[in-house]
Amino acid sequence: MNVPEVLKYTKDHEWIKVEGNTGIIGITDYAQGELGDVVFVDINPDLSEIKMGDAFGTIEAVKTVSDLYAPVDGKVLELNKKLNDEPQLVNSDPYGEGWLVKIEISNPAQLNELLNSSDYQAQLGQ
Repeated sequence: MNVPEVLKYTKDHEWIKVEGNTGIIGITDYAQGELGDVVFVDINPDLSEIKMGDAFGTIEAVKTVSDLYAPVDGKVLELNKKLNDEPQLVNSDPYGEGWLVKIEISNPAQLNELLNSSDYQAQLGQ
């Protein structure tokens, strides 16, 4: 299973890639595997802010719907519009083209509360 060391992780299987004060958020390879074939990603197009631990959308697979939780507080900069037509990108490239939302991180100190790669793998029993 792919757990890139450059990312931070939540216990709910979201990841965040930090580039300066910008955060790119998605779900982990483990999460997409557990969900199965993703058929729809629902994030409110008018979403302007997210709060750490709060649901900011849902992801729907063939057999289930799961909430998406914000890893940190932030101002929404961009939603991945490709997912409207190609939600399966979450399955095929969860750490690349399957990203969900880009934010301006409001409270960088919250990143210290997230899991690193080895802690996340330990949570998974890897």
